Amino acid sequence: MPTSSTPSTAPDPVSLQALMAKKYDGRDLRLGRVIARTDAYTRYFVTYASSKLRISGILNVPTAPGRHPALVLNHGYIDPAVYTNGRGLMREQDYLARRGYVVLHTDYRNHAQSSKNPQSEVNLRIGYTEDVINAVLALKASPYVDPQRVALFGRSMGGGITYNVLVAQPGLVKAAVVYAAVSSNAVENFDRWTRPEAATAAAIIRAHGDPAKNPTFWRNLSAVNFFNRITEPLLLQQGLADSTCPPVWAQQTLTALKKAGKQATLYTYPGEEHAFAAAWPTSMARSVAFLKQQGV
Repeated sequence: MPTSSTPSTAPDPVSLQALMAKKYDGRDLRLGRVIARTDAYTRYFVTYASSKLRISGILNVPTAPGRHPALVLNHGYIDPAVYTNGRGLMREQDYLARRGYVVLHTDYRNHAQSSKNPQSEVNLRIGYTEDVINAVLALKASPYVDPQRVALFGRSMGGGITYNVLVAQPGLVKAAVVYAAVSSNAVENFDRWTRPEAATAAAIIRAHGDPAKNPTFWRNLSAVNFFNRITEPLLLQQGLADSTCPPVWAQQTLTALKKAGKQATLYTYPGEEHAFAAAWPTSMARSVAFLKQQGV
């Protein structure tokens, strides 16, 4: 006969519930070589600890003395075979550092000089979310950073990672900005990008089941189903001519956030593609204004 002491079933390790339950030890942010010095900031090669892995990245530190607000930047998908340290969000790295932010752009596991994780693709890159959570913790311990003024900034795949972080560890950051994000429903992302890659899709289905046959697994990997946990305000930015991430995804995510009672704003930009062009300066000014409104 069951009793109150009956142990509960542990969450699938490839699930948002597992990320919620995990103990994080992000630490040991090490400054390496100076990559560049500008009139406004110094750019360093860095590494930090993410569980048993070591993750590389870049850190832009403003030249002004004292502790600064800080951002962890989560880049979109770039084939790890061609990815190099700090690649992705290059415009944003410079723009934000020039406005007084310490910027940590993480490479994620399997990228650049980061440790390797052979199961990353089969496990739908869920480890990237762990790497970002640990990046925030490592950054908060930096002598350059005000630990009470840290936010996330994610683009494309990195936008999806940002959603995951917010539902897995509410209260970790003060706010989040998301550009041209993937869907907050893991099935839509799988169907759009992974299913056409037959070998990768087959390996994932063998490990975790097809979405139609194992809907519980896929539900538990989809941030949209856990938006009630979010405590931070979000700013979403989306080009309406985006041929990579359908604009309807941003609207669906906004609707779900609002339904969950969350503070979220969406700006849309007619004619803008996935990477943004003419409207990029306007969008970035809005992002900084939003961050400052949130005390970051």
